[in-house]
Amino acid sequence: MRTKRRKPIAIKKKEEGTALVRFNQVISTGCTVLDLALSGGRIDGGGLPGGILVEIYGPEGSGKTAVLAEICASAQSNGGDVRFRDPEARLDKEYAQIYGINIKKDFFDYKRPETVKELFTDMKDWEPKPKVINVFGADSVAATSTEMEMEDEDKRGQKQAKEFSQNLRKSARLLGRPNVLTVFTNQLREGEKGETTPGGKGIRFYATVRLRIAETEKIWREKKLKSGVKVKKVVGIISTVFIKKSTIDDPYRMCDIQILFNYGIDNIRTNLQYMKGITKASTYDCFGKSFNSIDRSVQYIEDNNLEKKLEKRVIQAWEEIQEMFKVNRKKKER
Repeated sequence: MRTKRRKPIAIKKKEEGTALVRFNQVISTGCTVLDLALSGGRIDGGGLPGGILVEIYGPEGSGKTAVLAEICASAQSNGGDVRFRDPEARLDKEYAQIYGINIKKDFFDYKRPETVKELFTDMKDWEPKPKVINVFGADSVAATSTEMEMEDEDKRGQKQAKEFSQNLRKSARLLGRPNVLTVFTNQLREGEKGETTPGGKGIRFYATVRLRIAETEKIWREKKLKSGVKVKKVVGIISTVFIKKSTIDDPYRMCDIQILFNYGIDNIRTNLQYMKGITKASTYDCFGKSFNSIDRSVQYIEDNNLEKKLEKRVIQAWEEIQEMFKVNRKKKER
């Protein structure tokens, strides 16, 4: 049973004097704590608005595609369309459906572009639905080439960064369309000068939000065979998301998200672990019932339809913590 996705809601000022915002609705990432980290200070529950470019980068196997897929599914569930570009040519229909993505042609425009030019042409030629947030996603932009490279005239791929910078400059106004959320995933590579992301510096400059994601722990599950022998298997990962850059809310926030294979982001597990962590409890509090096992806690929450109640508890706890760090200063005089 998947947690019902939160509908986009209008921005509400948290108090008088709050600065005007430039977005009026958001879509969820499928994860309450990540939504809050992204924009919880400006909208109840947080989320991602349209009209921005988001870059999700990190090492392989860290959950970049999972987050992108959840965002696409959220957009569809709220009436938006998805144009998904897959330069890596690795997304299959079964994988997409795991995250709740509707792969029917009218809702999911899928293609495997080869070059940077082709990717941006697909962005410019798209006419997304008005009044809802649609998603243009690319996974991952590191796999795009250039026409010169395809013709063996740029053997080191040095033109890729220049083409990205040029096309982003030309497309800056398109990125600002309020009915489109653009999400690029990108690889993370290590070189002599430390960590770098392919595509040059253009993407990081034009991105409104940059999310650095990395796996920090594996999720193991133990079962007992009829013979009595215990066996273990890795069923998912826990990844830490760090907001490296943001102009929609405070940057440098971070949160842990739990991703299960063949399921996607497990919002219930993530919320339970978040509450256990901030309260320093020894067990998982499930509204009158406590469990040592997180799997039993998840089952109890689902069986009793407590998902929304748990989500509300997390939002209230997060907002209480943020209030403690609020800057209370006299208004500047000009």
